[in-house]
Amino acid sequence: MSKYNQLFMKQLMMRKVLLSLIPIIVGAVFFFGWRTLLLMLVVTVAGILTEAIFKRRQNKKISEAVIVTSVLFSLTLPVATPFWVAIIGIIFGVAFAKEVFGGFGHNIFNPALAARTFIYVCFPEYLTVRWNIAASSFPGGFTRYITPAVDAVSGSTPLLSLRQSGIITSLQQLLFGNASGSMGETSGALILLGAIILILTKTIDWKLMLSPTVGFVATSSILTLIGVNNAPSPVFGLLSGGFLFASVYFITEPITAPKNSSAKILYGLLIGMITILIRVFGIFVEGVMFSVLIMNSFAPIIDVAFKELKKRRQVKTA
Repeated sequence: MSKYNQLFMKQLMMRKVLLSLIPIIVGAVFFFGWRTLLLMLVVTVAGILTEAIFKRRQNKKISEAVIVTSVLFSLTLPVATPFWVAIIGIIFGVAFAKEVFGGFGHNIFNPALAARTFIYVCFPEYLTVRWNIAASSFPGGFTRYITPAVDAVSGSTPLLSLRQSGIITSLQQLLFGNASGSMGETSGALILLGAIILILTKTIDWKLMLSPTVGFVATSSILTLIGVNNAPSPVFGLLSGGFLFASVYFITEPITAPKNSSAKILYGLLIGMITILIRVFGIFVEGVMFSVLIMNSFAPIIDVAFKELKKRRQVKTA
């Protein structure tokens, strides 16, 4: 343990995040098999080594945040993602979305989402068409290295099935996880359990989790009411794809989010709105990773705007 303490910076908040991820990780193994843990281990080792290279030159400790980044990034991937693709992704995320900005606490963009977006653009096949069947009954993936690959569009992810063939996955499947998708996004119930743990341990700001949900539901409801094609119902939209997972684990990240309380609400609302607009009108089935990264870049400006607004109000009332 002393050797670990010599190498790693102790970060209690990061340990709380990892604790909240345990139900989701166990669920991922059940749904997709033990390759889940192996992929996660490979990615985590690659992420730690990447940060270690930078910290060695700076004579600083490795942050425990890189472990969280690696685990979160792994959970955004399909279980069959090649190891080399995942390694390239985490190296990019840690090096170019974190360390080049000065390391932990200085990064503008969420490293895990930057990593996911990078390989989504560079190696789209592995993240858009290669999915595996999610187990639906015990012992599920606990007795498998990996579950079988899907062999038809109807067996694809809920969002792809809706767009390509009009098939609507049942809400029960979306809630309890027996639907294809990335490893950490398939069970809405497990993600909500993780959210409860984070809230009870005071790890996240509930405003950053609730506001994107409100923005998403409001925009989705409006588009549904006016009859826009490809606009899913709000509940289906929340439980399908990675929006719920992102709302709990990415949008709430304090480093890349605004600091002002009111700014957090606007930040979250815009992420929810942009996500549904990309899903409905864009060429991408999933939009949350793009919307979060877009708003990451605007977070400092929103903070400054609300601070200036507060100053002006104080001057007027003085």
